[in-house]
Amino acid sequence: MKQFGKILKFELVSYLKNKIFVGITVFLVIAIAVAMFIPNILALFKSDDGTKEPKDLPVMLIYSENKELASLVKQYFTEAFSDYNVLIAEGSMENVKSQIVSGDVECAFEMNSASSYTYYVNNLSMYDANPGTADTVLQEVYRVNAMIGSGMTFEQASDILSVQIENSVISLGKDQMQNFFYTYIMIFALYMVILLYGQMVATNVATEKSSRAMEVLITSAKPTSMMFGKVLASCIAGLIQLIAIFGSALLFYHINKSAWGDNMIIESIFNIPVNLFIYLLVFFILGFLIYAFLYGAIGSTASKLEDINTSVMPITFLFIIAFFVVMFSMTSGNIDNTLIKVCSYIPFTSPMAMFTRICMSSVAWYEIAISIVILIGSTVGVGFVSAKIYRVGVLLYGTPPKMNSIIKAVWKA
Repeated sequence: MKQFGKILKFELVSYLKNKIFVGITVFLVIAIAVAMFIPNILALFKSDDGTKEPKDLPVMLIYSENKELASLVKQYFTEAFSDYNVLIAEGSMENVKSQIVSGDVECAFEMNSASSYTYYVNNLSMYDANPGTADTVLQEVYRVNAMIGSGMTFEQASDILSVQIENSVISLGKDQMQNFFYTYIMIFALYMVILLYGQMVATNVATEKSSRAMEVLITSAKPTSMMFGKVLASCIAGLIQLIAIFGSALLFYHINKSAWGDNMIIESIFNIPVNLFIYLLVFFILGFLIYAFLYGAIGSTASKLEDINTSVMPITFLFIIAFFVVMFSMTSGNIDNTLIKVCSYIPFTSPMAMFTRICMSSVAWYEIAISIVILIGSTVGVGFVSAKIYRVGVLLYGTPPKMNSIIKAVWKA
């Protein structure tokens, strides 16, 4: 236990003193702070009431020989095109065209009738959605005109067309749309941290081996203490980094909460239930450990740093497959498909698969318990096997050994 404590402390201090580790953490915290303060920063460049005066907006003209139609269209377009100063054109259509070419007017609609128009713009952008919006609005204008022609007043026609449908949706399970964004962020963070720190564990082990320092260490400390110390140190470092990043994001969001207003995406990201945080920690720690043990074991079999990427490729592919299974299930909207259910009980895929199901579906408590128990048992087992591979691998130099050679050496050890 004393050896384990010393190794854990040494490795953890190495991570915390690493300039790249500290630099990335500080950079991400600053980037999140800037992102959370964006509404307040943008507010500094707006007018006091946060809105632009009509004279500051680009001009949209409505041209029609029927003055009543032009007035009606202007009324509806003013509401639909809030980013424009909608005006009724004066003079001829040739005058309107010249104003568009000169830049005094952004665009114009020539109303041939209530159901037909010509749209004029100087340079047509590939993202110009004005005609599509106009089509929708003019359908309502046409109906109002038709109703007025049938004897209704304008107010009666408007009331009929503007009736609001009331509805309520009750979800007896989980609201997948509400939980999607923070689930995606958590899964992506888990994916990045495990790959990053797993690679770092493998690289550190291979570096010690190539410098022959490991041969000295292995004679003074148990392989189990060394393996568990290195892996747990990287796990703690990863947790510290995640807490710093997500903690700062949560803090800066609450500071600027009023500025964000009713942004549904931002609000859904930060309204994460406490129980999901607990599940995140459980699956993060167990998932990290099982992959870090594998990365450490494989790293011990590599004689040169150049061999690391090739050696750990099977593990990396396994983890990437698990990530894509989860992403496919999330984007398809079918979280309870057979594939992700099976992956929820496989130790190498359950950290992401089961956590996603917990966030976005209704999962029985015993299913969660079975998944966690299997994952705990597998993590401990993989840890001890990895320690044996570590002990054998440190003495293997030259060409990276094949898997059957490693298994035979571990069996004899």
